[in-house]
Amino acid sequence: MTIYIKNMVCNRCKMVVKSILEKIGLHPIKVELGEIELQEDDISTVKVHLKQELQSLGFDLLDNKKTKIIEKVKNRITDLVQDKNSVLKVRLSEYLSEELSQDYSSLSNLFSEVEGITIEKYYILQKIEKVKELLVYDELTLSEIAFQLNYSSVAYLSNQFKKVTGLTPSYFKKLRTIKRRPIEDL
Repeated sequence: MTIYIKNMVCNRCKMVVKSILEKIGLHPIKVELGEIELQEDDISTVKVHLKQELQSLGFDLLDNKKTKIIEKVKNRITDLVQDKNSVLKVRLSEYLSEELSQDYSSLSNLFSEVEGITIEKYYILQKIEKVKELLVYDELTLSEIAFQLNYSSVAYLSNQFKKVTGLTPSYFKKLRTIKRRPIEDL
């Protein structure tokens, strides 16, 4: 059986969710961002308990088809920005259509309807949070960050960063007191 879980955004989330599942006696076969494959065919006897355990740590069990699709879109974008952005060789719309085997316009309309922002805006917000993370770590130059996140130029990255945050990347780096936003709050 496959279940869907909201707010899984990183490898630590996978470990935490897996431990919750095992704690309540379930047997996960495969744990991906937002999608868990279980040995069990039916979880109705532990569903309420599972939901409570997940919610206590900021996750949630998804039952609605629309929210499952939205979560898949978010997870693919998060995975793309965090791990695979430099390898994106097609447009975001093509990538998501291919990954989710759905027409992009229907994905886009559903996402906008449910989330109140476009997929592109969500993608930009994710990328800017990644830029903030990399700026705070202070291990890469802005040029290296732009290259790693697949920006066409440093100027384009800087302009987009300023539009979203109201600050230039260099000013943000100097401040260091501005807290980054958790990915699940975007």
